[in-house]
Amino acid sequence: MPKNLNNIQIVLVEPQSSANIGAVCRAMGTMGITRLVITGNAIYNTARIKDLAIHSFDIYKNSKRFKNLKTALENSVLSAGATRRTGKKRKYISVYPEELSKKIDSIESGEISIVFGRESSGLTVEELAECNIAVTIPSSPDSPSLNLAQAVQVITYSIFRSNFEGKGYKPVNSKRMDQIMGTITESLESIDFFKKNEKTELEHFFSDIFSRAGISQTESLRIEKTFLKISGIKKKN
Repeated sequence: MPKNLNNIQIVLVEPQSSANIGAVCRAMGTMGITRLVITGNAIYNTARIKDLAIHSFDIYKNSKRFKNLKTALENSVLSAGATRRTGKKRKYISVYPEELSKKIDSIESGEISIVFGRESSGLTVEELAECNIAVTIPSSPDSPSLNLAQAVQVITYSIFRSNFEGKGYKPVNSKRMDQIMGTITESLESIDFFKKNEKTELEHFFSDIFSRAGISQTESLRIEKTFLKISGIKKKN
């Protein structure tokens, strides 16, 4: 799991929709972030939140409430306000989610807050000023505003992905590629496949395709097995 996830809290400033709170919980849960803070005194529909949170309802049950953003951020070593607007009286520049993720990765310890504003109007000038930096999700100018839960999902995914070590795979090296080509050409030779100079041409053809695809060791074994089976069928006949 990426580091720092336990230090991150998602702060919702006076959210207006119970459904959106539930969807935010689900977005957080899928990315391994479990600390939720809600500001304001509004009363929410718990059943509606549970419906949208699915398996992440505990995030809401364990959430903290603060009267305002200032008190919610008192213990934060870094706070980032999500906004699509910059300029006079607001932050003059903002970082993208990937840049925020790198900054978070560099912090060894301490509470980190990512702040999201109201669904209808976002963060006020004063609330954004309470944050250390602004973070902006690039979007189409024709429809620039993201749903609250969508914005949370994009940013938390970027944080999770920034240093997540997935399974992945290692492509075969040049030496192994030569072995694969040898198996293929020998198998085709055994069934009298080639005519004239086709062997070298076909060897280069397959080599270019496999190298460009970056095949894995498992895939290379399957390819070899297929061509060996072809030559085996010929011998039986």
